[in-house]
Amino acid sequence: MSEDVVALSAAQAAERVRAGELSARELFEVYRDRSASDELGVYLWVAEEAPEVVSDAPLGGVPLAVKDLFCTKDVPSTSGSRILAGYTPPYTATAVENLVRAGAAMVGKTNMDEFAMGSSNENSAYGPVRNPWDTSRVPGGSSGGSAAAVAAGLAPWAIGTDTGGSIRQPAALCGIVGLKPTYGSVSRYGMIAFASSLDQCGPLTRDVTDAALLYRHMVGRDDCDSTSLQHPEEIRLPSSESLEGLRFGVPPALLGEGIEPGVREVFDATVARVEELGGLVEEVDLPSATHGLSAYYVIAPAEASANLARYDGVRYGLRSGNGDLTSMYEETRHDGFGAEVKRRIMIGTYALSSGYYDAYYGRAQRVRTKIAEDFREAFERVDLILTPTSPTVAFELGARTKDPLAMYMSDFLTVPMSLAGLPAISIPGGLSDGLPVGIQLAGPAFSENRIMEAAYALEQSIGFEGVPR
Repeated sequence: MSEDVVALSAAQAAERVRAGELSARELFEVYRDRSASDELGVYLWVAEEAPEVVSDAPLGGVPLAVKDLFCTKDVPSTSGSRILAGYTPPYTATAVENLVRAGAAMVGKTNMDEFAMGSSNENSAYGPVRNPWDTSRVPGGSSGGSAAAVAAGLAPWAIGTDTGGSIRQPAALCGIVGLKPTYGSVSRYGMIAFASSLDQCGPLTRDVTDAALLYRHMVGRDDCDSTSLQHPEEIRLPSSESLEGLRFGVPPALLGEGIEPGVREVFDATVARVEELGGLVEEVDLPSATHGLSAYYVIAPAEASANLARYDGVRYGLRSGNGDLTSMYEETRHDGFGAEVKRRIMIGTYALSSGYYDAYYGRAQRVRTKIAEDFREAFERVDLILTPTSPTVAFELGARTKDPLAMYMSDFLTVPMSLAGLPAISIPGGLSDGLPVGIQLAGPAFSENRIMEAAYALEQSIGFEGVPR
């Protein structure tokens, strides 16, 4: 019975609960028991009891895994860092609250790169997450715990956050679907901040239909987040299996050196499939996109430097030192932050310092504006941009930990969309050496419906089979 339940998509499970064919409590207990025996390092906290849910709610009590940087009332919320060990917030993030109100039941909090800084989920203070396709490899990051939970059948769906690719990249490496929405379409209130002008919450799911269903109940204006916006369209569940008349742009600037041959092979096959389904494919110019990674790794650390200044041992979390104020600041941060977080704080502080601000941060922001302009021009000619999601398949644990620049290159294909605030989705396109390859579709702001319709048509045509659960 357990395996039958796990085989259901989230949308199918919700429908059975609403029809009275499956109890919400039974569904929750199946996933709670599987989560409690997690051997992949996915969860940092697992619920002991099923919450009370209304069975006829839109999400039908379907269990939800939540990335550990979402504040959840009276539940540990550490953002993968020792500096927040044991912290239990007095409130719940708006995105989580919206989903719970719609009938989702939180089954656990997932492991992540500390403060969402990383591309492999090896930067967590609580140990790495392992990829269910090959446990010697990374699941991607920073939402690797959420992605691995869905891929391994430890949760039917999950939410994560994407700053420079941290939903799409782990979705690609774990063979699932990950949507980074338009910046502002989902409230950031209650998300422990990394880079405020880039962070965005989104769904990680087994298929595109589940992504649309979950996203539908996440969107909306929030008085607690001044950057949040009302989505101009109702989010629809996709249904079309045709790409007739849709124009797809392929940017040569993002398809050069560094793309593994196996990834390129799957991408080329996907381009051919788009044409078979009636889509029109042409090259588009994104000349500034190749500078996206350089701009991102100035802007994001600069914002992190400001956001993480609040962790000083005074108000919450870890407190170290001998009682002297200066030693408390220094030792709390020395003991509480990991190496990657310290590295980015130092880079960001330097970029914001007097005499260097315009040379680094100011210039990076101008590059960001150019990237957004390039996308606007491209979308005058095409409807969607098509690229691989990650230049490589999942790499081995430890392979890039001593080479930060090699690690940062994992985000080369996802960062441009983040800098421009655009929506993008990653879907499984096939396998390379037995490991999943992600395909990325990006569109103009608030084009999630069009993106998911196209992704659904491709998904149905590809017929990708996930990892055995």
